[in-house]
This record gives sequence, structure tokens and C-alpha cells, in this order.
Amino acid sequence: MKKGRISNLFLIIGLLLTLVVMGGCAPAGAGGASNIGFLLLIMALVFGMFYFLMIRPMRQREKTHDRMVDELESGDTVITAGGVYGVVERIDEDSIVLRIESGAKIRVTKGGVLKRQER
Repeated sequence: MKKGRISNLFLIIGLLLTLVVMGGCAPAGAGGASNIGFLLLIMALVFGMFYFLMIRPMRQREKTHDRMVDELESGDTVITAGGVYGVVERIDEDSIVLRIESGAKIRVTKGGVLKRQER
């Protein structure tokens, strides 16, 4: 299984366990305050799972992409989100001008560059 599918599976299991606990299958406590504390603990655990399995990896990918775009230089070969291969001609503040195989130049946003090919 892929890493994303495994993390989604854990997230679903965590949410199902939360629903079971919220549905009244929690251990009986001495009073209402302990049930609320137990519920808050479960909700915190689910939020923690959600953060570590979904939000944190997404932020790490964004940082890696931003670092790659910041390190681009003229002459680098890149692949865009549309599958276009091109050579970086010029880098502007929010866009990049690429020269493609036919000799034409196109402008793409920095976010549209997926990866840099190794030389």
C-alpha cells in the first residue's frame, strides 16, 4: 500500500473509534466531568493523528517545493504541472519563462513547476 493510503486508513480508524466513544461506549466514569475529560482526550488524540498524518506531510512537501523553486537558475531543465519540459530562460518575481523544444517561450507560474531534472 502507498503511504497516503495507509495514513488515510489510520485516520478513518481513529474517527470510527471516536464515534464509538462518543456514542456511549466509553467506560462509565464517576461523574459527568470525567466523561467530558475522556472525550476531550479522545478528540485531542484524533486531532494529533490528523496533524501528523495529513497536515505535517503536506507542509513538508510545500517547503521542499518552495526550496526547489528558489534554487532554480537559468539553464535548468524543468517539468511543469502540465507535463511540459522546458529550459529556464528567466525567473521573475512570480513566474518563470521557459524555452521549450520547438524554440517557443512560455511563461508559467512558479507553482506550476513540478520538478527540476538532474543534469
